[in-house]
Amino acid sequence: MIWLTWRQFRGAALMTSLLLVLLAAVLVPTGSQLAADYATGIASCTRGEECLNFYDRFFDAYQTPFLAGTLVVLVLPALVGLFWGAPLITRELEAGTHLLVWNQGITRTRWLAVKLALTGLVAATAAGISGLAVTWWSGPLDQSAPEGFALMDPLVFSARGIIPLGYAAFAFVLGVTVGMFVKRTLAAMALTLLVFATIQIAVPLLVRPHLMPPVTSAFELARENVDMFGVRRDGMPTVNLTATIPGHTGAWVLSSELVDGSGRTIAASGEEAIVEGVSTTSGPCGPQQARQGMQTCLAELNRLGYHQKAVYQPLERFWPMQAIEAGIYALLTLGLTWLCFGWIRRRLS
Repeated sequence: MIWLTWRQFRGAALMTSLLLVLLAAVLVPTGSQLAADYATGIASCTRGEECLNFYDRFFDAYQTPFLAGTLVVLVLPALVGLFWGAPLITRELEAGTHLLVWNQGITRTRWLAVKLALTGLVAATAAGISGLAVTWWSGPLDQSAPEGFALMDPLVFSARGIIPLGYAAFAFVLGVTVGMFVKRTLAAMALTLLVFATIQIAVPLLVRPHLMPPVTSAFELARENVDMFGVRRDGMPTVNLTATIPGHTGAWVLSSELVDGSGRTIAASGEEAIVEGVSTTSGPCGPQQARQGMQTCLAELNRLGYHQKAVYQPLERFWPMQAIEAGIYALLTLGLTWLCFGWIRRRLS
């Protein structure tokens, strides 16, 4: 039974092995150079402004391979469910070969167990290796990525660490389960992709923010969390807040708001907020001080009680959240596996 299963999917296994070898051939030499460039750039930083500029230049130089590697790891579990999981049982049901195997003294349970264990193990291992390899390679970039590409941001988080392995195992068993119910290969592939994509969108939006209780804190206004201080045509001063948190680089910011001294929320990050009690003709926010930079004006805004209120998941929770989410997908995989064995013993013929 093991030999027969291997014969059926050895082509896919060989192709996957070649892709992993190709991925390693690209990542290993470029990863070493990337780490060296990052170490050199950090060593040459002497001031905060210089380091911020270095981070921007460094990420821009490697942005294309960064996005390509992330995309490969994100797509691989879906491909596993689509091309490995969904056809695994349905092609046997459509051709009727499962009846021949069952009549040769092979029980239904053993037949399914061998297929799930051998094929699923290879699929999950391939996804896990690719995820860990890209995590190692992109380490310096994850430390310097701008807002939207940081390690804790939903898309990047899903392509790092150990959870690609969990995604692949779940997608594979999901494809097998759907195939057993639908019994048509193309329909099973389409439904598997739809269900898996829906879950992959829902989990980061609805589940992941609450895997651990988020932190809520207040922060003074600084260069890190203020994008721009401007003046409208009517003379009213405005502030644009970013979703960056001072002193918490890489955090996943769930919400960021500008709050005045009375605790009233003025605007969310990215929105133009009118700040009252600030003169743009004289004082710390006057034209003369504006030419010298934003520091004096930001100090005045802080004195008036304006501050940032943020709800976030700090970077230090990356691995605990990875473990929790991987555990959730492991439970879902076990549940679907139990459903497959129950269905094949009682319903499938």
